Amino acid sequence: MRQDISHILNTWKFIPDELSVRIILGDDQKEKIQIRLDLGLMQLEMDGRPDGKTPHNRESLFEYYKEKAEQADSETAKFSLSSDECSHLWQEAIQYYHRYLSFFQMEDFKRAERDTRRNLKLFNFVGNYACNEDDIQAFEQYRSYVVMMNTRAKALLQLKQKDYSEALKIIDKGIQTIQHWVEDNDTQGDSDPSDEITFLKQWAQTIRTTRPLTKRQRLEKALERAVSLQDFERAAQIRDELSNLTY
Repeated sequence: MRQDISHILNTWKFIPDELSVRIILGDDQKEKIQIRLDLGLMQLEMDGRPDGKTPHNRESLFEYYKEKAEQADSETAKFSLSSDECSHLWQEAIQYYHRYLSFFQMEDFKRAERDTRRNLKLFNFVGNYACNEDDIQAFEQYRSYVVMMNTRAKALLQLKQKDYSEALKIIDKGIQTIQHWVEDNDTQGDSDPSDEITFLKQWAQTIRTTRPLTKRQRLEKALERAVSLQDFERAAQIRDELSNLTY
């Protein structure tokens, strides 16, 4: 088996400050993600756990611990996560982080939404079952960032379909989610929620100012123009068109 990957690195140059991502066909005939790093490359599965492992014969450690928690709840027993278990879950979450960044780069927003949503569910799980508050905060400090990324993925899916109104609703909901979290929690950490809120607000404003006008908006502008030119016959025609609109 050829194990030296120099032939790959020599033909795929590393570019600093740029996420270089591509999809390749693996030996198992399944598509895989490759990320070019300064000292080599990272390869991830498209679905399931990014490293392809199935801990305890489950899709992920998160799924394994969820089952244990559900079983304990059904037996009215107590389930909790130790610091070591939280550490393992964090390492797993980082794998999903690398993968959803790759999906954004490839504009696979459906999978990006899936993986960001998955990590948010993990944050909730750790918050409910971790024994140590420091372990909870290790996850929570990144919640606003992951909410922002999840919001971006969902909104971009709508923008692909040119549904600007729905995209704006999603962005506004994301802003509210982060704001509520800020109000309820100590926001000290590596991620500054105000940065995420600022980004989403600026993005929403950009969409509002650049999206194509609806038919009603076009007619309203035409009406304003006709009135300003004192073209009252044309203005009357436009008013009739506006009154006949059903949306």
